[in-house]
Amino acid sequence: MSSGTALVYDEEMTRYKLLWVDPACKIEVPERLTVSHTALQEEGLAERCVSVPIRQATDAEILLAHSEEYLEAVKKTPHMSLDELRTFTQQYGDVYFHPNIYHCAKLAIGATLQLVDSVMTGKVRNGMALVRPPGHHSQRSAANGFCVFNNVAIAAHYAKKQVLIVDWDVHHGQGVQFAFEDDPSVLYFSWHRYEHQGFWPNLRESDYDSVGKEKGAGFNINVPWNKVGMENSDYLSVFFHVLLPIAYEFSPDLVFVCAGFDSAIGDPEGHMCATPDIFAHLTHLLKSLAGGKLCAVLEGGYNLTSLAQSVCQTVQTLLGDPAPQTSELNGPCESALESIQCVRSAHKPYWAFAPPVSEPSTKRCKLAEKEEGVQAEGGQKGEGDGQKAEEEEVVWMKPPSRLAPPVHTEVALPADLEVPDRCDRVRSSLAPTLEILQRLSVLLQSVCVCVCVPPQGCSDVAGLMQAVLCLLLPLAYEYDPGLVLLVRGPGSGVGKAAWAQITSLLQGLAQGHTLALLQGEEEAVGTTAASLLGDPAPSLGPLGAPLPEDMEAMERLRQRLQTHWGLLQNAGEQMITASKETYSVTQMDNNILENQNS
Repeated sequence: MSSGTALVYDEEMTRYKLLWVDPACKIEVPERLTVSHTALQEEGLAERCVSVPIRQATDAEILLAHSEEYLEAVKKTPHMSLDELRTFTQQYGDVYFHPNIYHCAKLAIGATLQLVDSVMTGKVRNGMALVRPPGHHSQRSAANGFCVFNNVAIAAHYAKKQVLIVDWDVHHGQGVQFAFEDDPSVLYFSWHRYEHQGFWPNLRESDYDSVGKEKGAGFNINVPWNKVGMENSDYLSVFFHVLLPIAYEFSPDLVFVCAGFDSAIGDPEGHMCATPDIFAHLTHLLKSLAGGKLCAVLEGGYNLTSLAQSVCQTVQTLLGDPAPQTSELNGPCESALESIQCVRSAHKPYWAFAPPVSEPSTKRCKLAEKEEGVQAEGGQKGEGDGQKAEEEEVVWMKPPSRLAPPVHTEVALPADLEVPDRCDRVRSSLAPTLEILQRLSVLLQSVCVCVCVPPQGCSDVAGLMQAVLCLLLPLAYEYDPGLVLLVRGPGSGVGKAAWAQITSLLQGLAQGHTLALLQGEEEAVGTTAASLLGDPAPSLGPLGAPLPEDMEAMERLRQRLQTHWGLLQNAGEQMITASKETYSVTQMDNNILENQNS
């Protein structure tokens, strides 16, 4: 099994900069790359990674996502004068050219492809490419938004696999969307600041109902943020109620992250309030897909402090260190809930594994009423809804140090069972007292009450994962435990792959502090130990629809609990009220039927 995390970086990609005055482009500076790499070195993370050399992309590789005419035009830029570069730049939106940018853009693609090769050949398990210029705005025949060539789009074509692209940059990666909107082999997910088309790139196609075209319908997921200030809870809610259920049904062979950190707190573009440590948890959740094959590629991020911290949080999670403790998580804000509700409604026709959905929120502004005063392709980067030029200083706590323990997993086994590889056997002469056994018994009873396994076992794997993703994880993250206790009893019916998935997903909680109790399940020891050691869980394959009775039971439970646990909410306030009324009527009807039968 592959192990290790690749880090792809070369200082050569810092050797271009803006040569004239342009307020929209002045934030894209070489220091974005150097501070990120320096932070990894200072935290001792760079030396733990496998260093992968970069190379230049070939013309054939660039042409995987770009037209020959555009490539030939960019090839001429190294020989242009300053005036010629400015004139050339003006035909594109919010981008600048430099005599060395073509060279750096080829290196950025080559670095991304080197990462793909390292992951797909098993030389490493995952990795991150620190590249510049970024890529996700670049289109087939146009530079855009600081991007010359589309690094991730080229890499997805190059991989020739079933690919999931998760774009958590604060800007919509329209270049990636346009590249794959009719391709069912690529599932593209983007959340982005939108403000009802008032924020750059001001495209109608960035809204929730742009789901893809023809065979690709349903494979493009846009989550528009219609206000600033989104927090950690908002980001996690989208993962739990939108991305992860669809991603598990899609079952990718490879995961790309368009790792833009302008969605972190303090960024002058995003104006969001999500702290850098949230990217550790988002990365952890994605590591359970595609057998752990994950390639993170740097996109945006313009506050150098939050950028460096977020890069470190991402890489440290890729290395397998425990995710930091979550704190003060609650329900998503009303605006986020409305976006989640709209997205789930738009994708209802395409995904059997998507959660139960409602109609689009009636509270959102109608785009048709605003289109008259909005340029469909215009707007200036960083000028959404009258943001002030002068920014107030934002202060946040530095993420706490995350130290990997010297011993990851210990096992207590009967003497006749072999200790799994890389584990230590617990050796203790302390006999448990009656008081300890009584306390443990009470604790186990409390946990087991929450585990409902039908007599025939967990034959509905899709339903089981639905419960984990949309019920268990939101509850657990909001509860914020100091210890996770996993109990597997005899005849549970949970297959090895599903058990590994559950164990791996729950490792993101309690800083990885997990106790697994296996009762009469010797065959699960190896699988459990591997998951606790950080080995990627095997893929479950494409999941079908959960059984209708399981979906109904889960939805009833979610509706009952959502008033107490905010992360269980998946619709705006209006729909929550309607759901409660529907649930109450259903319960009343059931009570009437029970009385009639008795």
